Amino acid sequence: MTAPITLDPRQARSRLHELTVIDVRTPGEYAGGHLPGAFNIPLDRLDRALPDIRTAAESGEILVVCASGTRSANACRILAAHGITSATLVGGTGAWAAQGHDLHRPAGAPKTTWGMERQVRLTAGGLVLLGLLLALSVHPAFGLLSAAIAAGLVFSALTDTCGMAAVLARLPHNRPRRADLDATLLGLRGTRNGESR
Repeated sequence: MTAPITLDPRQARSRLHELTVIDVRTPGEYAGGHLPGAFNIPLDRLDRALPDIRTAAESGEILVVCASGTRSANACRILAAHGITSATLVGGTGAWAAQGHDLHRPAGAPKTTWGMERQVRLTAGGLVLLGLLLALSVHPAFGLLSAAIAAGLVFSALTDTCGMAAVLARLPHNRPRRADLDATLLGLRGTRNGESR
C-alpha cells in the first residue's frame, strides 16, 4: 500500500476553505484545540462515518488530522481501503500550532482530556512501576508485567501503532456521546450541501 498523501501546515492553511477537515482524535483532545471547521470523528468510530465521508469526498478533498500525524495516517489508510482518497496533515495539530496557526477552542467546552500520548505515557509508566513494586514486595514473577509493557512499547515503536492507545480510546472520557457523533455527521452532511460549517 502506498503512503498517504500529505499536506504540511502551510499548504493546509492556504487551502483550508476548500478542504473538509476530519479530526480523528478523542473528543477531549478535540475540545482542547482543533483546526477551524474540523469535524471530530474519532479513529475508532471512522467506520460509522464512512458513507458520509465518501459523499463529502465526492464534493471536495478530505484532510485528516490528529495530534502528531500517526492516527491521521492510519485513518487515511482505512479510508483508502474503502476507496476514499484523503490527505493527512504532517505533524498534526502540534505542527499546526507550532507554526502559529489558530486552533479553535469552543467557548464553554467541558474540561479537556489529556492528549492520548500523555495518557499512554501515564498508563505505561504506572504499569511498569506497579510491576516493579509488586515484584519487590509480593513475588518476583510480577516483574513480567513490567517486561510485557516494555515489549509492548518496543513493538509500538517498530510498527508505529499503539495498542494501549486503542484501549485507552475506548474509556468513557475518550468516547463521543452518540448524540455528539450524530451531530458531527449531520454537520458533515450540511457542508456538502453548501451550508456553512
